[in-house]
Amino acid sequence: MTSPVTTPPDHGGVAPRRGRLTVYLGAAPGVGKTFAMLDEAERRRGRGTDVVVGLVETHGRSGTAAKVGDLEVVPRRDVTYRGTTLTELDVDAVVARAPQVALVDELAHTNAPGSRHAKRWQDVHDLLDAGIDVVTTVNVQHLASLTDDVEAITGVRQRETVPDQVVRDADQIQLVDLSPQQLRRRLAHGNVYRPEQVDASLRQYFREGNLTALRELALLWLADRVDDALTRYRADHGIGGTWPARERVVVAVTGGPESETLLRRGARIAQRAAGSELLAVHVLPTDGLPSAPPAAIAAQRALVEALDGTFHTVVGEDVPSAVADFAHGVNATMIVVGLSRHSRWRQALLGSSGSEIARLSGSTDVHLVAHAEARAGVRLPSRLSPLSPARRLAGWLAVPVVPALLTGLFVVLGRQAVSLTTELMLFLAGVVAVALVGGLWPAVAAAVVSFLCLNWFFTPPTGRLTVADPENLLALVVFVLVAAAVASVVDLAARRTVQAYRARAEASTLAALSRSVLSGEDTAQAIVQRLALTFGLDDVRLEARADERAAWTAVAHAGRAAVGPHTAETTEVRVDDTHRLVLVGRALPASDRQAVEAFGSQAAIVLEHHRLREQAAAARELEHAEATRTALLAAVSHDLRTPLTAIRTAVDGLASPDVELDDEDTRALTTTIQESTRRLERLIDNLLDLSRLQTGSVRPVHRPTSVEEVVLVAVEPWLDRLELDVPEDLPLVETDGGLLERVVANLVSNAVRHSPGGARVRVAASSTPDDVEVRVVDTGPGVPDDRKETMFQPFQRLDDTGSGLGLGLAVADGLARAVGATVTAEDTPGGGLTMVVSAPVVAAQQTPQTGPVR
Repeated sequence: MTSPVTTPPDHGGVAPRRGRLTVYLGAAPGVGKTFAMLDEAERRRGRGTDVVVGLVETHGRSGTAAKVGDLEVVPRRDVTYRGTTLTELDVDAVVARAPQVALVDELAHTNAPGSRHAKRWQDVHDLLDAGIDVVTTVNVQHLASLTDDVEAITGVRQRETVPDQVVRDADQIQLVDLSPQQLRRRLAHGNVYRPEQVDASLRQYFREGNLTALRELALLWLADRVDDALTRYRADHGIGGTWPARERVVVAVTGGPESETLLRRGARIAQRAAGSELLAVHVLPTDGLPSAPPAAIAAQRALVEALDGTFHTVVGEDVPSAVADFAHGVNATMIVVGLSRHSRWRQALLGSSGSEIARLSGSTDVHLVAHAEARAGVRLPSRLSPLSPARRLAGWLAVPVVPALLTGLFVVLGRQAVSLTTELMLFLAGVVAVALVGGLWPAVAAAVVSFLCLNWFFTPPTGRLTVADPENLLALVVFVLVAAAVASVVDLAARRTVQAYRARAEASTLAALSRSVLSGEDTAQAIVQRLALTFGLDDVRLEARADERAAWTAVAHAGRAAVGPHTAETTEVRVDDTHRLVLVGRALPASDRQAVEAFGSQAAIVLEHHRLREQAAAARELEHAEATRTALLAAVSHDLRTPLTAIRTAVDGLASPDVELDDEDTRALTTTIQESTRRLERLIDNLLDLSRLQTGSVRPVHRPTSVEEVVLVAVEPWLDRLELDVPEDLPLVETDGGLLERVVANLVSNAVRHSPGGARVRVAASSTPDDVEVRVVDTGPGVPDDRKETMFQPFQRLDDTGSGLGLGLAVADGLARAVGATVTAEDTPGGGLTMVVSAPVVAAQQTPQTGPVR
């Protein structure tokens, strides 16, 4: 029974404000949520607020019922379900009453079928939308995100849940807290459950350990919500300083080997206080190029996750500023930084990241951690030129040539034609040209040679390496410095260009590799082929082993080198404990090794994808086998029992001394035994054939076969129900006669079984230039078009009786495929089903076999 929908009160054309939601949160039943809600109702009513009880669950507790007192109660709505009358919150009645505040108990309650909403919290949203403030209650075990945790603690799966966001969005959340000892005493006194339920409850759900864990869950969940509110408040009021409401430890990781030490130290610090958080931050340069090997970053990310922390990547031009800004943004209470790896003299000149972070951190504590890499010095990256050897050679050749050409030009023109300033500018242009061709060091050398030429030939006094005018000396020194600076900038730009091109190429290659993973290609082979092509290697192998003591074997291989012992020019990249990449060819520089490590990480994903896909395929096969076994066990009892029961009954009748049988009765019982035996034989043959087909053990012997002889043997048990039209001059077919006979026999048996009222089944054969067709035509109920696709699957009964195995068509189709024939279904004109068996004729007539092969 559903109450009529009531029109909400008119608000003068102005949409009502949304109501405010207050939630009383408890750790377990009986802590006093409903009492607290009713206390608030009394306080509000005392202040003149219009309060009604929408729904309060007393659970038979006299104290709760008395607490309702003289509060106005809105009648509940009756809902009839399966002959039982249930009562639910009447949302329309509450909206029509239009109070200022409505009390609605048990927010996670599931409404009875037939209600407007499935959940009570959806009813509460309707009241809020109508501008009514709602006060409600909920236990922590009903929060959706904690369902698994509560089940692990109590062993009870909660069926009624409420989305966390519904409670988080409440305007106010009040925690109703009670110690486990007090709650158990309240339960023992009969204030929570009926006396007959107390002992079982104290031994099971209300154990002290369970209640303590649930209480901690409630406190931690509410602390998270309070923390969210604090973050919003700080953002709304522009508060940038740290408020240490919760311990948050930020660890600055560089990708170096010391980062693991920092992460473990940070995790130990975070574990000292319950509810603490561990956050790792890695700063990328603004150019987007990686500052650490991708494999190292991936390993440190995995370590952070294993330590129950979170890994964050930020982009910043200045690392200390980026780390400090991140720490302030997350309201961190401590920053963990490693001691600098730079030498003391460099720290004295340039400072260290740790000291700069400490200066910028403000009120946030900074914890400096010593490690094995501290002050060991940073290995400077090699300054190998990104330019080709030909360009570097051209640059060195230009070192003497360019200054010589410029010197000769200015000597020919004479001192009066060109000033020293012009000469300096043109020599500087020459140095830049050398930098563009050969890079940094040829340009520096060209700057030095140009300085000597300018000093010797064009700076008074000429012919000597002395300078009379201090301004000219200053100009020459500035020339050398500017030339070196310009050459350095040009060389850096060239390096960045090459790095950007390499990063783009690597990203493109990895993206293509990822697409191949998703598209289901042979990705193991794709990895090695792309590696060999990308890095110009002679040979690339992806190797695997069963365990650490087993030998490596090649899983995929690409290149020209033979698989065998490793040569001197071999690079090994370990993917995991059981897989590695082996690269044979040129020695790879460090930059290429980083890219190969990224390929290795991708290889791990590929191999895991393959493993999961194989497991899924195996699971599907097991599921299919289990379904087949279940269907077989469910149906075999009927199809075996029917002929066995008939045989047993006939034999008992023949053997009984108390029954006198005449000749006709004896023949009838004998016929029953014969027919049931044949039926049982066909069933067993079908089961064996299906088993052979599913295991792939059918081995047909193809030879020229007479279709007429096959059909005559196949239809022998049903000759009195058939019309035969099989010409004697049909061409021979290339097939296995014995298996083809089983195909025809199953089709005829199926047709006879489904023909109504003893109607005869027609079996006809005809030939085409390529095939011989055998048609089995019945006038039974036929098969709908939508079932013709599934009728050849095992355990499909066309009469939908649900009994029997339904193996005939499945066996016929499987055997036909095995012998090179096909079975198709057509509609019989006027009603019924026609099964068509097509077998290919032999290429040239040969001597036929004398009969079907059994």
